[in-house]
Amino acid sequence: MTTVQLTIADGIAEIVLDRPERLNAINPALLSDFAAAIRAAQGQPVILLRGAGRAFCAGDDLKEFESQSRGPAETRNFIEAIQDITRLLMGGDAVVVGAIHGWAVGGGLEWVINCDVAVMAEGCRCFFPETALGLFVTGGVTALLPNLVGLQKAKELILLGDRIDARTAQAMGLVSRVAADAAYLDEARALARRIATLPGHSRRNVKRVLNRAFQLPLDEAMALETDATVEGFLAPETAALIARAAP
Repeated sequence: MTTVQLTIADGIAEIVLDRPERLNAINPALLSDFAAAIRAAQGQPVILLRGAGRAFCAGDDLKEFESQSRGPAETRNFIEAIQDITRLLMGGDAVVVGAIHGWAVGGGLEWVINCDVAVMAEGCRCFFPETALGLFVTGGVTALLPNLVGLQKAKELILLGDRIDARTAQAMGLVSRVAADAAYLDEARALARRIATLPGHSRRNVKRVLNRAFQLPLDEAMALETDATVEGFLAPETAALIARAAP
């Protein structure tokens, strides 16, 4: 794996998004490597998820938008690959502990919400840029976010794309803990070790039952997301917006 690193020790699979030169932005290679890493890690009690370099994940790689929006089939395959990550993170037995720093943007913020628990560095910033770019959210956010922050606030966050800091994210329920920038990874690893020692059946059932009881049907929400996101990728206006926004 070249864009995602996986190490396993003492019941904890540490998955590292590893495109630091692009702030771990999402492209097909990262999605493929990420999915393979999650599948390889599912026999472990805990997955610890983090990003290399200066950010957790900066969302979709806008420099690759042209290839992602080449046609309906290519675009749908790309969006479904994004959705598959959420299915793997939320549907597997391993408890996913996020260690989040720098930036968690778009799909990156969606993956934070997909974690079972997450520790966010105090200096982290996160937001949803999709609507301003003519796109749409994925990752089950349309089912998950309203349950976390309320329907109106969820619409506001997705419509306006305002940046929020770690303490605000914690107050909203997007992450369970906030730690100093120098300590967030140590705290996340300590949390992962505690969870790994819990009885396996109890640990698995907490994740399985709470995920099902908490949300609207996730697959139904994600199917609607996929259709809306494919439409956004293929809209002529989106290409112009992406061209102006791509770094």
